[in-house]
Amino acid sequence: MNSSLRHWREAATLILAAGHKLGPGSLSSRTPVTSSSDGLSHLPHKSCFDYDVLMLKRSSKSGFMPNAYVFPGGTVDSSDFSSEWLDIFQSFRNFPNFGLRRVKQPPETRPPIFATDRLKLGSPIPGEVAFRICALRETFEESGVLMVVSKTEGESLLKGFEDRLDTDEVTHNKVSELDSSELTKWRALVNQNPSNFIRMCRELEVLPNIWALHEWGNWLTPKERQPNRFDTAFFICCLQEIPQTMQDEREIVHFKWSTPSEILQSFQAREIWIAPPQFYELSRMCRLPLLNDLHNFSSKRGTEGIEHWLPVIVSEDGENVTLMPGDKSYPSSTSREAQMDKGADAELEDANHAPTLHRSVFADPYTINLQITITPKYNHLLPVIGKAAPHDSKSQL
Repeated sequence: MNSSLRHWREAATLILAAGHKLGPGSLSSRTPVTSSSDGLSHLPHKSCFDYDVLMLKRSSKSGFMPNAYVFPGGTVDSSDFSSEWLDIFQSFRNFPNFGLRRVKQPPETRPPIFATDRLKLGSPIPGEVAFRICALRETFEESGVLMVVSKTEGESLLKGFEDRLDTDEVTHNKVSELDSSELTKWRALVNQNPSNFIRMCRELEVLPNIWALHEWGNWLTPKERQPNRFDTAFFICCLQEIPQTMQDEREIVHFKWSTPSEILQSFQAREIWIAPPQFYELSRMCRLPLLNDLHNFSSKRGTEGIEHWLPVIVSEDGENVTLMPGDKSYPSSTSREAQMDKGADAELEDANHAPTLHRSVFADPYTINLQITITPKYNHLLPVIGKAAPHDSKSQL
């Protein structure tokens, strides 16, 4: 890892969207998004969505975000970077990053989680591959959803790699068709030891479907949230239909498949709690309530690159304000711990006069006002936000 980020543990998470049948009178992909009628008028109504997102409730005994609803994911394991994956992906070893599409982002602006030379750290597995393996393994451990392809399907992928363009579309993905007893057996083994994920792929002659995962974001836990801090790669994947799902009854005590707007509404109603990154990303997804649109967007945008986001928390008028890159009051350098230790309060200027904003204002843990006037980098989406005046730090959604 980049030495300036030594206090962050590397991790990966997966935003998993899965299709369901639209009801009578549902919208086509070209119909304008209509609003919710329950007071959160800026959100599309749940009937606009033809997909759900998987959310997992963490145990109350969890050392990090207990009782929170999160996307599947977790910290990287050394086995995710194991050289044994070279044998599993043997047919793909001659392709850069095992056949993943080339990211257009200049190397010097790539987040450290991907830019770090893993060979210098002793692993022949590129970060782009290993963190996808991590996200897939953790999703299997926590929810029982296994996303792999057979060797035959892998050969079909291989045939198209040499002539494939970065803008090529791919079909919606499917989960493993292994019988439930086999899945249960291997899930227990992988939970016991993450390296058993390699063993499972070898014995079942399958490949982790790294090609189904598209880069979506890179969030770092704010410095103020000690001692557990994570540098997390966010990926997204669209499935044709909701797969069989099971909580692990250890770290995860409940799961739910719901539309992005339903999750946000449950959060606003204080029925569930989600962390700020989940709030932000689900608000982004409200821009695309149709699975096909989300799939095509994430597939095409996934080659553009992602921004490295380290939120900085400051206090103003009794409210917590989280600044993100692009905001005019964001510290000029957060790459060094010394710079961050100075704090950002002195940098926080009067929000009423800020020409560029990229921040979240927290009246309390369930009341978040996103204030954004910037243009997202790398052709990403802006979150759907309320109609509150963008420069009013007291406003709420």
